[in-house]
Amino acid sequence: MTHSPSTRREKIAWSMYDFANSGYATVVLTTIYNAWFVSVIAMQGGFSSGEATLLWTVTIAIGNAIILLSAPLLGAIADLYGVRKRLLAASTFGCILFTSLLALPGPGDVEMAMLLVVLSYVMFACGENLIAAFLPELSTKEDIGRLSGYGWALGFFGGLLTLGLCLAYIHYAQSLGQTEAQIIPHSMYIVALVFALASLPTFYYLSERPPSHQGKERVLQTTITHLRNTFRHLHHYPDLRLFMIALVLFHAGIYIVIILAAVYAKQVMQFTTQENILLIGIVNITAAVGAFAFGHFQDRLGSVRTLIITLLIWCVAIIQAWLSHDPLWFWLAANLIGLALGASQSASRALIGLFSPVSRYGEFFGLWGLCVKFSAIIGPLSYGLLNWLNHGNHRQSLLITLVFFVAGILVIRLIDESRGIQAAATER
Repeated sequence: MTHSPSTRREKIAWSMYDFANSGYATVVLTTIYNAWFVSVIAMQGGFSSGEATLLWTVTIAIGNAIILLSAPLLGAIADLYGVRKRLLAASTFGCILFTSLLALPGPGDVEMAMLLVVLSYVMFACGENLIAAFLPELSTKEDIGRLSGYGWALGFFGGLLTLGLCLAYIHYAQSLGQTEAQIIPHSMYIVALVFALASLPTFYYLSERPPSHQGKERVLQTTITHLRNTFRHLHHYPDLRLFMIALVLFHAGIYIVIILAAVYAKQVMQFTTQENILLIGIVNITAAVGAFAFGHFQDRLGSVRTLIITLLIWCVAIIQAWLSHDPLWFWLAANLIGLALGASQSASRALIGLFSPVSRYGEFFGLWGLCVKFSAIIGPLSYGLLNWLNHGNHRQSLLITLVFFVAGILVIRLIDESRGIQAAATER
């Protein structure tokens, strides 16, 4: 099955969703709210540093467990009934709503904060899966890496804009004499507003393609049957299977960094909220450069080779962060992480598109979401448990990240990219 050609405007509109939702990932998951949850909401509620960190990782694990169970079903429904854009709109609205409500929990309101983080994160992740499934329809095999890289690069600039607005608000509120307890929760309104406004071009210009299958049975029965067939036929795509295993491994390491970077910087390097915002802001620029540059290299070098290079950069960066006691060296490690972050995530998304048959884009991107969310459970939770057992020693806990990256590289080396592309072209 072929899909209708896409316009330049539609590709830009698709990329704008990465710009729109990155503020949530950057501010809530990576920079401000995660450190706020650990150091204020949980620790001022009577929990120790190790317990507070574990609570944050458990919260993220619960959200990812929900996504893990629902992602393939959601992707199949989108393919079967041509409702991908409507599901994307619903998940976007949900994320904006629950992100706004994150302003409500204060010190000690652990249960409320955990519930709202789970709800907002589930909506955010659903949107990520749904927008990714549009990628192969908007690109060709020759430029899929480039378009994916553009999206990631634009996303990092969206995160940077949101961070900049939050930083400006913090400085302004502090000049009025407000405390952090008043300021930080209100930054969630900024995240929600940027997401709402920046996603409008996506819904205005991005077109829904006709469904690849016409199902007449009940939705649940149809999608379960469809998914059963997908898993039954997955043995026809050995390189896709291998890549999904590798994806779980190295994304576990990536999610440790995403979810706990600001916590590590605050607890180990003694960074303030403003210093964390500045650090992540600079890293977002580095990540945008990485996504943009490696998106071009990927189409020339191949996705597998590009991915291995980026994972080696990850390993160097983690070792550097582990050894760092001086803020300058930690800044260097953080920017290496930024370079590898944009490149590895862009390459992963494009590789799924290359290895996926046309009629099963939604399903395989749903499986991609399943693997990523499974890694987002085992990665941060492994760190959280190790940190709890180490009585809050974040430096020792960081080494588990390196293990995941090395294991991912070893599996990726078994993948034959040409064979994977050919298997997707010979649809079964």
